[in-house]
Amino acid sequence: MKPDRKHPRLKRYDYSLPGFYYVTICAADETICFSKVGRGLAPATAQVTLTEPGKIIQEQLLLLVQRYPYVHIDKYVIMPNHIHVILELDEMSFAEKRADLMAILCTYKSLATRRLNQVFQSPGKKWFQTSFYETVLRNESAYHECWRYIDENPMKMLLGYHR
Repeated sequence: MKPDRKHPRLKRYDYSLPGFYYVTICAADETICFSKVGRGLAPATAQVTLTEPGKIIQEQLLLLVQRYPYVHIDKYVIMPNHIHVILELDEMSFAEKRADLMAILCTYKSLATRRLNQVFQSPGKKWFQTSFYETVLRNESAYHECWRYIDENPMKMLLGYHR
């Protein structure tokens, strides 16, 4: 029997509202397949090198702004087994129906999975965990904290204390 999962979203929060959202999407079974992290050229820096699957998930991530004109990607890093991204949903007419954060990320994971399975001839392979983690960034301080976390995450991994 599977354990009861807690619903990770804020109750009664409208995730289609304009604002900034910090999101973490994990690889299925935390498989290391998206990138490799190594020492950078400058002292005390890390360099992320995308694998072939990582290049596809980056491509699909960047295509979100074409699929959803009100979505902007402010910052992201593709780690070996997860992705961190700051997304902005900008102001637009609410007369138009717009997808919420969950629908946007579900579409992203679905399209990325489809493309990965086409390229790697792996029909039905699961590339991502079912859910994702998100934080509504309610102020500038929270935004900068997440930005800094994304910047520092590769180096923290090299030093052995990331996530």
